[in-house]
Amino acid sequence: MQEKDGKYIFGVVKVGDKGQVVIPRDARKLYDIKPGDALIVLGDQRGLALLKTEIFQNAIDQAMEGLSQ
Repeated sequence: MQEKDGKYIFGVVKVGDKGQVVIPRDARKLYDIKPGDALIVLGDQRGLALLKTEIFQNAIDQAMEGLSQ
């Protein structure tokens, strides 16, 4: 794992026959990803990102709080 300014390179993964990828161990450890965790797949023209659903939910909750005030 390489890190610079809070940005990481965990290595290269390959897409399997079923479209699955293995998240590298260092990334799973750093981001506390465990078997059974739900992840949201986000993307734009530049690529994909994975986000734990609880982090996404927290951001939605904060945004909704701001609307109700």
